[in-house]
Amino acid sequence: MRSESIRYLIVPGWQGSPDDHWQSHWQRTLPNSSRVEQADWLMPRRDDWVAELERSVASDARPVVLVAHSLGCITVARWAAQAPQELLRRVRGALLVAPADVQRSNCPDPLRNFAPIPRQPLPFASLLVGSDNDTAASAARAVELGRDWGSETAILAGGGHINVKSGHHRWEQGFAYLYRLQNRIEQNARKRA
Repeated sequence: MRSESIRYLIVPGWQGSPDDHWQSHWQRTLPNSSRVEQADWLMPRRDDWVAELERSVASDARPVVLVAHSLGCITVARWAAQAPQELLRRVRGALLVAPADVQRSNCPDPLRNFAPIPRQPLPFASLLVGSDNDTAASAARAVELGRDWGSETAILAGGGHINVKSGHHRWEQGFAYLYRLQNRIEQNARKRA
């Protein structure tokens, strides 16, 4: 994981990640990082978002770590459920931050076409970070998604949606979760060797 050949692919959620969002800061900070750019950030269509994620993974043969937020987490799970093995093998792991529960009763209408949320385990290492006061997914729902996806799960106290509105601009503390994920990826690689 310490290799320069690893790339980081930022997967924003609904409405994208503005310049002061932690994902934008991380993209500027992490080496070899790029972003999945969706054609429509405001009226997302599941199939379009999944296809763009696949195109982004396919565009570069280097191993990749996905860094997803909100609806981006659901996009990753949907893509992983249907992606070709050749592309899935490129993904070393995924950091899934504040997943949006698109099946909740108060889900915004533009996100409802992402339901149902895939429930099968992700075919790569993952770490899900939720919050105990996130309006997009309760802590219990975040834990349930983490269990379904086979993710290690951490719940922040008072973290909100882990975005600019909840005070997470640079989110330097979040790098600890990325490092934890990277260590898990390295341990898995040693077990397979």
